[in-house]
Amino acid sequence: MQPRNMSMSGVVDLAAVKQAQEAKAKAEQARAEAARNGGTGAVSPADLVIDVDEARFESDVLQRSTEVPVVIDFWAEWCEPCKQLSPVLERLAVEYNGRFLLAKIDVDANQMTMQQFGVQGIPAVFAVVAGQALPLFQGAAGEAQIRQTLDQLVQVAEQRFGLTGLAVDPEAEPGAAPAAAPERPAGPHDAALEAAVRALDAGDLGGAVQAYRNVLAEDPGNTEAKLGLAQAELLQRVQDADPQKVRQDAADKPGDAQAQIAAADLDLVGGHVEDAFGRLIDTVRVTAGDDRDAVRRRLLELFEVVGAEDPRVAAARRALARALF
Repeated sequence: MQPRNMSMSGVVDLAAVKQAQEAKAKAEQARAEAARNGGTGAVSPADLVIDVDEARFESDVLQRSTEVPVVIDFWAEWCEPCKQLSPVLERLAVEYNGRFLLAKIDVDANQMTMQQFGVQGIPAVFAVVAGQALPLFQGAAGEAQIRQTLDQLVQVAEQRFGLTGLAVDPEAEPGAAPAAAPERPAGPHDAALEAAVRALDAGDLGGAVQAYRNVLAEDPGNTEAKLGLAQAELLQRVQDADPQKVRQDAADKPGDAQAQIAAADLDLVGGHVEDAFGRLIDTVRVTAGDDRDAVRRRLLELFEVVGAEDPRVAAARRALARALF
């Protein structure tokens, strides 16, 4: 029942690229299995919004998230902002026509799940994609912001994890099985990306870096290779570091660009995303010239590691702009 692999909510998962590949494979396997079993049905619009409790979290959220992004609405009956937000999410779940599944969790009845996700207040909205959790927003956000966030979510789910969503038939009976989606054809760089994952598994960070660079040399816009390269290069930088010395240097030299860059790398690997971003933005404010540019470049590299779709990246970009100008 516990949320597995919170890498998309902050912790940099050292095997995130491998998991993306595995998630794609699981999605394709599920579609193939449905096809073998004659699965030609589709879910009804009513099935796109479900109530989930702790007993069914594993099956209704984690397992389903290997087929479709699951958006979680943490709410309570006494929460007035929830009464404004929840109907919007329910309407958009139907409008998006199976691109995501909305799971509603009553925090009063499911305290453990709320604590496991680190929910501090409601309404709070998360997503789970291929077993990985991603915080979306907290509070009663406007519909335009919600749509933008959902658009980013479904794009990442499809491009990074191969999740194309559920087929929806307006005339289907509630509870009907989803239709089998067409199998995704092999991409031109799949073999090279798999080689990079194998290199990561073997601890060959140099080999992984080179494999991702080979893909990007032919396809500079390849999202998976960009993410993989950023993570593999980060791991290369910290693999021989002495954490105690790095952090002591950073504490002793608050204005030293290289000391703060090294500490920010450790912050990110440890899952302290906002600390890493904040450290470098603060350093931008107190440095100039080449030092300032080096800090800015490293911050942009860490944005790639976390992913442009993460709301903390957007917030840090705004803070960086204010620090620079």
